[in-house]
Order: sequence, then C-alpha cells, then structure tokens
Amino acid sequence: MLLALTIVVASGRGSVAAPNIIDFDKAAHFSIYGLLATLVARAGFPERRRWWAILIVSLFGLTDEWHQSFTPGRSVEIADWVADTLGAILAVALYVHWQGYHRLLETPLGRKKARVENRAGVVPNQR
Repeated sequence: MLLALTIVVASGRGSVAAPNIIDFDKAAHFSIYGLLATLVARAGFPERRRWWAILIVSLFGLTDEWHQSFTPGRSVEIADWVADTLGAILAVALYVHWQGYHRLLETPLGRKKARVENRAGVVPNQR
C-alpha cells in the first residue's frame, strides 16, 4: 500500500513539515490512520470481519512509533498511537454502520448517471 509506505518513509525522517498548530500532529495521525484503516477494511476483509482492520492498523501505528525511536530528532509518543487507533476505530465504524458513507466510498469516480427514458422511449434533452 502506497499510504503505508508513505507513513514509514515520513516516520524515518528527522523532521516532518507541519504547520505550527498545537496538537496538529494528533489530528494528522487520527486522519491518516483513519484513512489507512478504511482502505484496509475495504481491500482485504469480508463484511463481517472488517473490524480486523482496526487491530492491524493499530499494530502498524505501534510499530511506526517504535520505528521512530531509531530516528534522530524523533521521539515515541503514546498519544500518537492513541490518535492512530482512535482514527482507525472511527473510520471503520463509519464505513461499517453508515450506509451513505459506505456508498460514497464504493461509487467509482467519474461514474455517469443512468439515462432516464420517458414512456415514449425518448431521452429528455437529447440532441
């Protein structure tokens, strides 16, 4: 997965460019790992087992923090791992339980709307 590789590469850097906003990194962890969990849930699990994506992504977040412990200029923060896990939980819960969100993610990009014909078999506004 490209996103997982990007996370590993970013966590191996001594510093990561980010805005100077208090706790911005927690929001970034929450969002990125939520996206990762959604991608894992969609890609590899049947409907009833999508909750496994949370465990997998949470463990990946834990190993990411461990990986950072070997990177000069970086530190291990349990709060980052908590943000990773909470993002994964919320994202998978939304994907599993909110049908509108599920449909939005499962609709192919660029899909055209179905043509509607009237009783005469004519498509309105067709030229």
